[in-house]
Parts: sequence; C-alpha cells; structure tokens
Amino acid sequence: MPDQAKGTPILTVVLIGLFWGLNWPAVKYMLTEMPPMTIRAMAFPVAAMCLAAIAWGRGDNMRPAPGEFVPMIVTGLLVVCGFNVLTALGQMLTETSKAAIIAYTMPALTAGFAAVFLGERLGKMRLIALAVGMVGLGVLASEDFAALVSDPRGPAIMMLAALSWALGNVALKARKWSLSSLSLTVWFFVASSVFIWPLVLIFEPPWQQTMPSTPVLLTLVYHALGPMVVCYALWTALLGRLSASVAAITSLLAPVVGVSSAVVLLGDAVTWQKVVSLGMILLSIKLAIAPQSEAEQKPVKSQS
Repeated sequence: MPDQAKGTPILTVVLIGLFWGLNWPAVKYMLTEMPPMTIRAMAFPVAAMCLAAIAWGRGDNMRPAPGEFVPMIVTGLLVVCGFNVLTALGQMLTETSKAAIIAYTMPALTAGFAAVFLGERLGKMRLIALAVGMVGLGVLASEDFAALVSDPRGPAIMMLAALSWALGNVALKARKWSLSSLSLTVWFFVASSVFIWPLVLIFEPPWQQTMPSTPVLLTLVYHALGPMVVCYALWTALLGRLSASVAAITSLLAPVVGVSSAVVLLGDAVTWQKVVSLGMILLSIKLAIAPQSEAEQKPVKSQS
C-alpha cells in the first residue's frame, strides 16, 4: 500500500500549519482584552455561517442521515469546542510557547486512540512516538518544576485540550458519514456555538465587558476566518481521505510556527528545555505518522 501522506497537497499542509501556528499568539493577544470563552463564542458562529454559505453554494447536502446527529454533535464538541475553549483557558495560565508544545502531543495521542478504538496497530514506531512525546513533556516540566507543582492547572488544561482533539479525530474516523467533510464542519461549529453561548452568558456576561480595541477586533477576524474557517475545512477534508495517524502530518508546521511566533511577538523566553521538548514533540509526530509495515497496518481485530 502506498504511503497516504504522499498524496497530501503541500499547500494545504502549509496553510494549516501557518494559520494554526500564528493563532497561538493571536489568541494570547486577544486574551488581554477579551475573556477566553467569549473569543470562541464570537468565532464559532462566524465560522459556521461562512462554511455553511460555501457548502450551500456547492450544493452540498446539509441534512444528517438518521442516527448520525448525536455522534456528529459529540464529535464536534470534542474537536472544535473542547479543544478551542481549553486551549484558550490554558493560555491564561501558562506561556503560549509552552502551551503550544503541550497541545501538540495530540498526533501521538491520536495514534494511540486509533489503535484502541479503530483497531489500527500501533507498531514499534508509534509506541516509540508515544514514549518520546511523554519524555518531551517531562523535559518541558523540568523547566520550572516547583512552579508546576504549586500550580499545575495550565499544563493540565492543555493536556485535556490535546486529549479532546485526539478523541474527536478518532470519533470522526470511527464511522462513514453521509455528509461531506464541509457539511460536517458546519455542524461541528453549530453544535459548538449552541454549547458555548450559555456558558458565556453565565460566566462572562457581555454586558459586563468593555468593547475591545480595533487591533484586537481585527485579530478576532483573523482568528475566525483563518484558523477556524480555512483550517478546520481543510483539516476535516484531509482526515476524510487519510488515516487518523497520517492526517497528523498537517500538524507538523503548527507547533514550530506557534512557538517561534510566541517568542518573536510575545517575548516568551527561549530556554533549552523548550527547544529540546519541541524537538522531541516533533520527532514524536514524525514517528507517529511514519509508514508501517504491512503486518502493522492490519487491524488488530477484524470488524464487520
């Protein structure tokens, strides 16, 4: 079987990596004037409307098949709402560069969950990938272990974000959907919008907030149109074509861009722990998407 990653459009990988990578300092900047859930609550409906307009323009079917609605909502809440809300909360409690490194353990986690829930064999390389990723997190934790012990909330929230993303991707691959990838993405954002707005009204009442500055509002526009509309549409399409593990190739550029831009734009400190940890996370991702032997590609258990 040919390696699936060979058919991945380079431009798609670059766009996802750049938009998602630059989104890390963008969200940190917006957090200076906007609360975390409000940022996502503003972006989710905009993404839903933009993607719906494109889907309707293409003539895509928007009505889920019987029995798909609940799995679709759960998948959307994991891959869109859970990941985005948790990463915003996590960035309030830890450096952006550190948050990005922790979050990008998700490709290796995806490979592990794909083995458990989809019957994909991990193989030696993916087992090593998981181990390398965990060691990378250990190196990052050693940067200021005392602070981590005294307040582990930020890293813990970022790990939950990675977990949400990985489980969402596996849920997306776990069934054959009747809708196109674009229509699915629309529903993911609709579900996330419906879920997040009541939380905003309870915990971040808009009437108690002040109007953000023009630069922050422009950053919010970028956040909604680039990372949300463009990246999620491209990612969902790729995940529909590739295996859960191979699709993680689109994540390779994002942590590099995220960490680098956080250093340049936000003034995050460059430490040897961050450099080594980022390198190990990238190595973990590369090992997780490496082609497997034919024996390793066979499902663990045949499913009818």
